[in-house]
Amino acid sequence: MRLRITHTFALLLTIAAVSVAQAVAQAPDQTAGQTAPTSDKPLRAELALDYSYLRSNAPPGGCGCFNLNGGSATFAWLPQSASLAKPGGFALVGDVTVAHAGAIFSTGDSLTLSTFTAGGRYLPKLGHSPVQPFGQALIGLAHSSGTLVQGSNPGAGNAGAAFAANLGGGIDLKASRRFSVRLVEADYLVTTFDNGTNNHQNNLRISAGVVIHFCEK
Repeated sequence: MRLRITHTFALLLTIAAVSVAQAVAQAPDQTAGQTAPTSDKPLRAELALDYSYLRSNAPPGGCGCFNLNGGSATFAWLPQSASLAKPGGFALVGDVTVAHAGAIFSTGDSLTLSTFTAGGRYLPKLGHSPVQPFGQALIGLAHSSGTLVQGSNPGAGNAGAAFAANLGGGIDLKASRRFSVRLVEADYLVTTFDNGTNNHQNNLRISAGVVIHFCEK
């Protein structure tokens, strides 16, 4: 059966240009205990704002695939002894993704899928390369709403909160000390909403966007 899919960009993020003030150059000072310039402070955290595309097979049986479009915000933090400016270690990660599909199949059902996951990320050390790959594994909760859940599958008693797991990785390209471009992130996202068959949904998530880096105070 051919599927009629309407691409609805519900939450396409518009990234505003952010101006970054650089530290004022200082004359050499031999005084002990002088505060280090901002450029020397390690980068401990980052916030990624991405557009996200999901390919889902939520209806049980066969593929039953359809597309969702939305956005995601991902926060990563490196604890002590490491810096996002000099990768090579693990980071703690939290991710929020919201995606929507309208007029799914001939029934015209809609679905909004939200996930809230957290876990760990590994950043391999690549010397002075501006390209930084990463891999991550996150777990958390998923929430679903829309006529696909409320109408076609009213038995989904856990639509408000189901288990979710997110496994994948991506590649960032450093543009400056404070900004990177997330060239691509690909994740396998599994959710466990009740569907009367296997209570299991497989989703492919592809994301791209902008990463903002923060240095410690």
